[in-house]
Amino acid sequence: MASPYENPGNKKPRAGDSGPSIESEAASSLAGSDASEHSHDSGTSFASGVTGDLKASETSDTAGLPDEIIIKGASATSGPSSKTGMFGSSGAVLPPHPFLVLVQKEMSDHIRSWRFIILLGLIWLTCIGSLYAALSTIRSIDPASEELQSFLFLRLFTLQGDTLPSFITFVGFLGPLLGIGMGFDVVSSERSKGTLSRLLSQPIYRDQVLHAKFVAALLVISVMFVALGFMVMGMGLLAIGIPPTAEELGRMILFLLLSIVYIGFWLNLSIWFSARFKQAATAALAGIAVWIFYSVFFSMLVQLVANATAPAAGGDAAAAAVNHAGWMQQLMRLSPNQLYQEATTTLLVPEIRTLGPLTMDQVIGAIPNSALPLGQSLLIVWPQVTGLIAATLVCFALAYVHFMRQEIRSRS
Repeated sequence: MASPYENPGNKKPRAGDSGPSIESEAASSLAGSDASEHSHDSGTSFASGVTGDLKASETSDTAGLPDEIIIKGASATSGPSSKTGMFGSSGAVLPPHPFLVLVQKEMSDHIRSWRFIILLGLIWLTCIGSLYAALSTIRSIDPASEELQSFLFLRLFTLQGDTLPSFITFVGFLGPLLGIGMGFDVVSSERSKGTLSRLLSQPIYRDQVLHAKFVAALLVISVMFVALGFMVMGMGLLAIGIPPTAEELGRMILFLLLSIVYIGFWLNLSIWFSARFKQAATAALAGIAVWIFYSVFFSMLVQLVANATAPAAGGDAAAAAVNHAGWMQQLMRLSPNQLYQEATTTLLVPEIRTLGPLTMDQVIGAIPNSALPLGQSLLIVWPQVTGLIAATLVCFALAYVHFMRQEIRSRS
């Protein structure tokens, strides 16, 4: 490369020639430095403009995210050693799991809907009515009677008045309505609005959509029932002034958990109907039809079968009658309402020692009106509890298989 102090051709200047002066060399050096500074300033301004655009886009992207998922720290452009990543670096954003986002969205939709508010008000009024009836019955009973000597706090859930049934009867009758109302349109409404295909086009698994809808509805139901149950306990404590014992508290908590499982069965059944039928009204009618069938007509059908298959008199009539009653009881247990009623009654009434027909051999040696411990009561109701859980899982499996195998289009 030619030096700026040499002329072209590497020829030495002659004595008469005038070489490059110091002033011209300084001027050219200043011009070169100005040009380099100008190019450096242009590059810096361009980089700063790109960085500003990136920061603006990051700000707009994270404007709707919660504060807890934004990791605060130095900016990613603060130095050459800063790195951005997925698991915690300066300026990185950890997006929430898609399943949690769906659960939060579904819970928000349920809580803000008028349907949930109406069902909550209806069940709350029935709880207040059943508590008033139980307190009125307790006041009318002789304080010296054996009925009020033990497990008085449990009587708030089992005693009924002259016109109002007990708390467990209200829950057994209105609980299915709550489950059906929370799940009959979780899939069909998305399909009818045309948002289901848009939702599934996002980077999320299809089964997570169904899981999130079920978990969100079950969480809302669980919180509501636990709150109502403890509200009844608190009001009863203020009314009678006697705190519950540890065993009574355990029985009431198990009753609330069993009620959540029972309503979860009807929730899964309604979700299956919602995935099966395209219209939400059809799914709601199917769920209500099943509820009315088990609440009203199923016992009538079992009674007709019992009358038609009753054993004839004569011979070993007593053993035949006991065997026939056992078969009819097993047939009644095909109803989830019957399973729930037997389980809750046994948990909240410790004096119940068996759920089937008793013979004289079984009665001999038993202490009358003696209460069973909590462990023995759980052993009695364990078949009913497992039956309710199995029915809930079967309904969820049917909804899952149908939802995963169906074709979903934009306007299907």
